Amino acid sequence: MYDNRRGFLKKAGALAAGSLALPYLSEASGIAELFAAEKPVGIQLFTVFEKMNNDPKATLEKIASIGYKEIETAFSTRGGYYGYKPKEFKKLAEDLGLKWRAHHALGAPFKMPPGRKMPVGSDGKPITIPVMMNLRDNYQQLVDDAAEAQLSFLVCASTPVGTMDEVKNSIEMFQKTGEAAKKAGIEFAYHNHATEFDPVEGGKTAYELVLSQTDKDLVKMELDLAWATKAGKDPVALFKEHPGRFPLWHVKDIKKDLQTITEVGNGVVEFKRIFDAAKISGMKYFFVEYDLAPSFDTIQTCYTNLTKVIG
Repeated sequence: MYDNRRGFLKKAGALAAGSLALPYLSEASGIAELFAAEKPVGIQLFTVFEKMNNDPKATLEKIASIGYKEIETAFSTRGGYYGYKPKEFKKLAEDLGLKWRAHHALGAPFKMPPGRKMPVGSDGKPITIPVMMNLRDNYQQLVDDAAEAQLSFLVCASTPVGTMDEVKNSIEMFQKTGEAAKKAGIEFAYHNHATEFDPVEGGKTAYELVLSQTDKDLVKMELDLAWATKAGKDPVALFKEHPGRFPLWHVKDIKKDLQTITEVGNGVVEFKRIFDAAKISGMKYFFVEYDLAPSFDTIQTCYTNLTKVIG
């Protein structure tokens, strides 16, 4: 949690007091600007996947120079945390003025989705993925690592949810991980793609089932704004249906075709309206993401556009 969060809430409360006709503080005029002033912009490092594999320190230096202040980590071909142990990577980030807030872990052993091929690197060859820990088999170790790094969140990046059995198994795993995380003094969250909003047996979606069948104090959500938009879901409506359940966001944009990821601000995601709903969502941190960004120019554009939108 941010050190100045209490100050933000105090100022936000004052703003709300002058806007009593509004049903939610999140709908108050100007709240996005107030929020932006209090919350540094973060980035999910999957955005710069290959660059982090090639040279983690230089990549983090560039990220910091653009203006990003928060980071969320993902898997790496180097293994571990881009080849570092938890405390080592934490020190590397902090020495560069970055706060490491969250880490993505797979819910089950990695395998490519049917019909998909492994992405290629700059050498034109498919990337190779080392054996990675996953929450199904290694949740306690992943929680322990996150606690060692003094992270705020451990996040399930993805997990099989195509059948009711897979959903039930994932829910059980989320509960166990959430309990272990709470004991370790951190929080656990689940990150979505679009498929979680597809109906499974019985007509309900995996996302609905996770929200309704997990303890809201143990299992939080990291809402990917682009994938939710692609699935036809309104992030603000989700926030109002489940207030306080969304402490993390992926700030990602998608083009009108709802297929093509683009720079933040260049697509159809309504960021201003969504940031106006920040308080009701319970949001603590947000991370820009552009899946496998082609260059640093891409994340520069995302940063520039986002800061214009929110303040």
